Amino acid sequence: MAQDRVEAVERALTVLEAFDVDQEAFTLAELAQATGFYKSTLLRLLGSLARFDYVQRSRDGRWSLGSAPLRLARRHPPSRHLTTRIQPLLDRLAAHTGETAALIESHGRQAECRLVALPDAALRHELRPGSQWPLAAGDDPRPELPGGEMLLQALPSVPGEPRRWLTLSGPASRLDARSEAALRAARDELSAVSEVEAMT
Repeated sequence: MAQDRVEAVERALTVLEAFDVDQEAFTLAELAQATGFYKSTLLRLLGSLARFDYVQRSRDGRWSLGSAPLRLARRHPPSRHLTTRIQPLLDRLAAHTGETAALIESHGRQAECRLVALPDAALRHELRPGSQWPLAAGDDPRPELPGGEMLLQALPSVPGEPRRWLTLSGPASRLDARSEAALRAARDELSAVSEVEAMT
C-alpha cells in the first residue's frame, strides 16, 4: 500500500539492485543510466549508502559494493550453515600451518573470498572476506601473489551452488609438502562431514 512506502529507501534499494550484474564497478554515469536517477540524486544516495558500507568509491571514482551486503548475507541460513561448518576448519588450518587459510568460490568469471582465517605471522597473505578478483585462464581461482603462492583443493561440487576451493596462501618459500598435506587433510575432513550430512 502507498502508506507503507518510503520513497528514499526505495531509491536506495534501486541503486543497490543496479550492482546485481557481472560488472564489478560502475561510473556515476553508468549508475545513472541503470537506475534512471539524476547524478545529483545518485550522489546523495551513494553518500548515505557509503556511510553504512553498502557501497564504496575507489580512487578512480568508480563505485562498487561495500562489505555490508556480504556481512548480512552471512546471516542467511545457507551461508550461516557454511560458516558454521568451515570457519572452525580454517581456523585450525591457519594455526597448524602458520599460513592464511580461506574458502574461495567462483561467480561467473570472478573469484571471491568467502571465509578466511589469518595466522599470527607478521608476513602473511592479507586476504579478506568479500575480496574479489578475475578468474585466470582455465577457471583457476588463484589471484596473482608477487612473492607468494596459493595452494588449493577443490571441494565436491553441489548442484545449484558455486564452485568452491579450500586454500592456503603465503610466502612461496614457506609453502611445502607439509602445507599441501594439511590442506588435503582439511579437504578430506570437510568432504567426510558433507557425506554424513547428506545421508542424515
